[in-house]
Amino acid sequence: MTNQPFAPRRPLTRAHIAAVLERRASPPGEDMLWLSDAPAEVVERVRAALPERSVPAAVLVPLVEREHGFTVLLTQRAATLKAHAGQVSFPGGRIEPGDADAWAAALREAREEIGLAASDVEFAGYLPDHLLGTGFRVTPVVGFVAPDRELRIAAAEVHDVFEVPLDYVLDPANHQARERRIGELTLVFRDIPFGDRLIWGATASMLMTLRRRLLERAPPP
Repeated sequence: MTNQPFAPRRPLTRAHIAAVLERRASPPGEDMLWLSDAPAEVVERVRAALPERSVPAAVLVPLVEREHGFTVLLTQRAATLKAHAGQVSFPGGRIEPGDADAWAAALREAREEIGLAASDVEFAGYLPDHLLGTGFRVTPVVGFVAPDRELRIAAAEVHDVFEVPLDYVLDPANHQARERRIGELTLVFRDIPFGDRLIWGATASMLMTLRRRLLERAPPP
């Protein structure tokens, strides 16, 4: 399904996007749905190669409704960070004990990293959890972000913030296949080059999951 052309019968709307999302976070047993195109035996081998214990985390997948369609708001991590330095990512991090749920954690992290106020984000829904090789079980929470919001970047964590048209992200012509090793397995994932930036890894996988969800259901009449 990954290479299937994305050609909705009508422009994407908030209602359509929200309709394909889950209304609650995935239970722990469903954190491998991002490998749904792979055979079940491969999925289980990947799970076996990952850390036994996972750390709950959440990211905000911010969608901005612009005049010519939706964009995806992304960050480029600071080059001085010890982990994932310079990578393109969503705002996010560990779910802390004081967070009511993944949505609250995603909003808190977005406020801390890029100064995005919770009042500027409207809840849209959840994508399936992603269990990562780093030991995190990440819950992606999709939110509609006000186009006129103000941001304040935390320079110690974030180098830059930028937007990518959602249509660009969803178009398979803009995807590049790349092989990656997980344990003894070699799997093919999709990277998304955008100018001099590269969206890859967990961030690209979450966007591919969003694409799969949008392809699975037709826009509402």
